[in-house]
Parts: sequence; C-alpha cells; structure tokens
Amino acid sequence: MRIDVLTLFPEMCESVLSESIIGKARQAGLIRIYCHNIRDYTKDKHKRVDDAPYGGGMGMVMSAQPIYDCYKDVCGDKKLHLIYLSPQGKVFNQEKALELSKMERFVLLCGHYEGVDQRVLDEIVDEEISIGDYVLTGGELPALVVIDAVCRLVPGVLADSSCYEEESHYKGLLEYPQYTRPAEWMGKCVPEILLSGHHANIQDWRRKKSLEVTFKKRPDLLEKANLTPEDKIFLKKLKNDCE
Repeated sequence: MRIDVLTLFPEMCESVLSESIIGKARQAGLIRIYCHNIRDYTKDKHKRVDDAPYGGGMGMVMSAQPIYDCYKDVCGDKKLHLIYLSPQGKVFNQEKALELSKMERFVLLCGHYEGVDQRVLDEIVDEEISIGDYVLTGGELPALVVIDAVCRLVPGVLADSSCYEEESHYKGLLEYPQYTRPAEWMGKCVPEILLSGHHANIQDWRRKKSLEVTFKKRPDLLEKANLTPEDKIFLKKLKNDCE
C-alpha cells in the first residue's frame, strides 16, 4: 500500500509516522507513506500558499494553484483517489478504514487556515472525511488518524488478523474487558473464567461481555450488529435486568 499526504507540515506528519507500529511497518516495506510539502509548489515569490477570501471574512484561504500542482506531480499521468480531510466530510469509522485498507494507493489532502479554494476541491477531490463533529486547526491530525487506522489493517502490519478482528467496532460491537498479570491487584481479581484455560467458555464469556459493554456504552451500535439468536436472548435479559 502507498499513501501520499499533501500538507504544509510534512515534518509534523513524519514525526508521528516514523514511530511505533506504523514506523516499523514502513521500515519493513509493508506500507509506503510520502509526505509532500504543498509550499514547494507555490509560484508566489514569497512562498505564500494562501490569500484573503473573496467577499471578506476572517482568516485566510489556501490557494488552488500550489495544491493542484502538488497533486499533479504526485499523480503523474494517473488519476489517484484523493481524500480531503474536512469537518464537512462523512465521519470516519472502522468500516471506512477497512475499505481504504484494501486500496493499493490513495492521497490525503490536509487543509489549513479557513479552508481551501473550492475550485481545486471540485477539480481533484473524490471524497471528504471527518474524524468527528468538531473543527481543528488543520488536516494533519485527522490524516494521521486515518493513516493509523487504515495501515494497521494491512496484512503483516500487526502480528495476526486476530489482533484487530476482536477489537471494538471491527464486527459492530465494543471489545470485551482485558486483563493481564498479576491475577490480583489492589484486592481486585481477574475473572476466574480467564484463568480456567477452557477456550470455549472464555470465548462465550468474551462475547457476552462485548454485548454487555456495547449495550451500556453504545446501544446504537447494536442496531447494525450481526447478532445471533443467543445474542438477542442475552440482550433481552440485560434489558430486563435494567428495568
């Protein structure tokens, strides 16, 4: 997989993407990530990449020309899928992360200031993604979130697919509680079933705990979750116990 990031702050992105699991995956050649400085493509002698908005208003707007030229240089003769990180976009989720993880290559555009000239967005953007209903100072942090969520799903980046298949949101439910050594800490003990070595019972316990956690914290997720008849019986009991 290859991801290209168009940004005014490539060093900011590189500092994060060179660390931890994503950094190791890059070193191993499992993923390729390139951060391109939009400022390198401006034709303004003062290296400006923004200007005042037509119609008045506060702040500055990123100019179309340097963004477009940067994109064209990255793409060459190809038409690459470009995602603009924007608070107006569809909210990012695990389903979208899985979809993007199956692509061979895509481009992320990080806006800044008060936004980007609409004309270049109309020309090159294929979709807009938001990481939440709030506004940040730029698209770099959302881009890093998207990259991290997507790249960890690429085969080989994590030790095994089970590392993410049992996590929150992957199958529509939140993850069950996790515990590690020691077996007792501050008078609180790890559930005995996890110490039993009985894998079938442990799996059943984890499934029920996932249902319970989702029911208590994000009941809205249950509407789309793939529930078995046993799951529905268990949830009905949980609901009755709460009433």
